[in-house]
Amino acid sequence: MTEFFSEEIQMQNRRSSKGNQLKFERNHVWYKADYLGYEGLVEYVVSKLLRYSSLQGLEYVDYELEQITYNGQVFNACKSQDFTGGWQLITLERLLTQVFGRGLNQVVYAIEDHTERLKKLTELVEQVTGIRDFGMYMVKLITIDTFFLNEDRHAHNLAVLTKDLKEFRLCPVFDNGAALLSDTMLDYPEGRDPLQMKHQAKPKTFCDSFDEQLDIAEALYGMQMRFQFGYNEVKAILDQADIYTAEIRKRVLDLVMSQKSQYQYLFT
Repeated sequence: MTEFFSEEIQMQNRRSSKGNQLKFERNHVWYKADYLGYEGLVEYVVSKLLRYSSLQGLEYVDYELEQITYNGQVFNACKSQDFTGGWQLITLERLLTQVFGRGLNQVVYAIEDHTERLKKLTELVEQVTGIRDFGMYMVKLITIDTFFLNEDRHAHNLAVLTKDLKEFRLCPVFDNGAALLSDTMLDYPEGRDPLQMKHQAKPKTFCDSFDEQLDIAEALYGMQMRFQFGYNEVKAILDQADIYTAEIRKRVLDLVMSQKSQYQYLFT
């Protein structure tokens, strides 16, 4: 159990459509408290399952579970090591606004065709940052978001790392807490069948269909990742997450296995 104080609250420019979690930083470790449901559990589960993917370890942020206290209250939370290494995190919305005077939302959503939206997004980022193969990176993000039903990958939640806007590099995959129907307070209440509710989940990257986003991304830039896990691996990960109720863990297990059945082609 880790106790935090008001002066340690970290305010970040990245906005979330799901609200603002309490975030703290201490000794180069970031902590995020659950806000609308079981966000910490999702960050933990997604990062552990990415070990069973074709991604390399440095391509994603690893999360662990923690319980924290703040203002006399106990919160379930997740924690991760700071991954910036002296670089600065900058969202694509902020970056393009600084360079062009218009943000990603204004530029991309002005384009009606969804394929052209992703092409434009990729071209702009490569033009500004010099990062090559940003489209391949986007396929990885979109694959993860589609499989895990992450609703919160939008212009204020897509980012790169920079040194004084002169050097740029890719971020590892992070911030998956809005996935797997984690919002039990507003959108996906406990006690309802998650497999019936999962079809309500919609992305925000460049259109509102997970399947359409993934189809477009793979058609443009190829298939970029695969998974290799089954029921036993998922259950073992969730068994370690006993700060959450058995009901919540069963809900996450059912969702992941349902997604595995739906997206078999992503598995080796």
